[in-house]
Amino acid sequence: MAAYNSSEQLTLQTDFVTLTRFILDEQHKVGTAATGDLSMLLNHIQLTCKFIAHNIRRATLINLIGLAGAANKSGEEQKKLDVLGNKIFVDAMKACGKVGIIISEEEEEPIFVAGDGKYAVVCDPIDGMLQLRYSADHVGSSNLDAGVSVGTIFGIYKLPDDRDHQVEDVLRPGKEMICAGYCMYAASANLVLTTGNGVNGFTLDNSLGEFILTHPNLRIPESRNIYSVNEGNSVYWHEPEPYSARYIGSMVADVHRTILYGGIFAYPSDKKSRDGKLRLLYECFPMAFLIEQAGGIAWNGKQRILDVVPKGIHARGPVWLGSKKEILKAQEIFKKYD
Repeated sequence: MAAYNSSEQLTLQTDFVTLTRFILDEQHKVGTAATGDLSMLLNHIQLTCKFIAHNIRRATLINLIGLAGAANKSGEEQKKLDVLGNKIFVDAMKACGKVGIIISEEEEEPIFVAGDGKYAVVCDPIDGMLQLRYSADHVGSSNLDAGVSVGTIFGIYKLPDDRDHQVEDVLRPGKEMICAGYCMYAASANLVLTTGNGVNGFTLDNSLGEFILTHPNLRIPESRNIYSVNEGNSVYWHEPEPYSARYIGSMVADVHRTILYGGIFAYPSDKKSRDGKLRLLYECFPMAFLIEQAGGIAWNGKQRILDVVPKGIHARGPVWLGSKKEILKAQEIFKKYD
């Protein structure tokens, strides 16, 4: 072991920005108009993400891998972690005291929370936990079993305060969201957040138990020749769609990479899924909000995604998300075939 040289300067980063500090700084920017309610809600969401990350790291050890024996509203087989992640998220939102309505992919109906909660939270508690099939009669492993990144997606609406809450309060276009984000559970847990003033990324320091600002003011490159799409569905594609491929199969991971490096993430409508595959409220809208705030374009093949009005809490839609110049290129191709 080398001897310590007293003349050497030991440098440690001590002036880091935690997510809690960041949220409070954003609240102070608003001034006296801020009530602190959104700050409290966001702190509950980050605690939820820490709890889910903790369970995902231990999933194999504590038998959280595999099917739970039920299906969600979308007809997809629920995994044990889907059920646990949903319970963690819903319980945290109920305990927060600031949430009036909770919409989850794993819940058939909206959850109305008693009290005077000012916000509606829409979420996919654990996105990317699809079950892979080796054949029609044999279910294989899920993404998580194979070590593929999964994540939590969330969006927040402000609720009207002059009447009782109802489902129509969340059947609103994505442009009315006030906050959106996701947490990706991979080699590290990365939480990416927007409150309408740009996009910032945080990485969980497990030793501190805190999300640290590591990617301030994220901006998606304007152009990059990368596309991310499930080519297994190409047989069903409409004529304009057949464009180095990078497809993980977990929306959070695919969008995260697209924000960092540019390109296109697409899950278009096709002859099999004419309304698209991904859910508008808790998948398309939050990701579209983030992409636009990072300088990209979010489009559904016909219009801006954030202008769409959902017809139900589990309504689906097609998505084209990514670098400005790449999406404009795709739009030109669509115009040619239209």
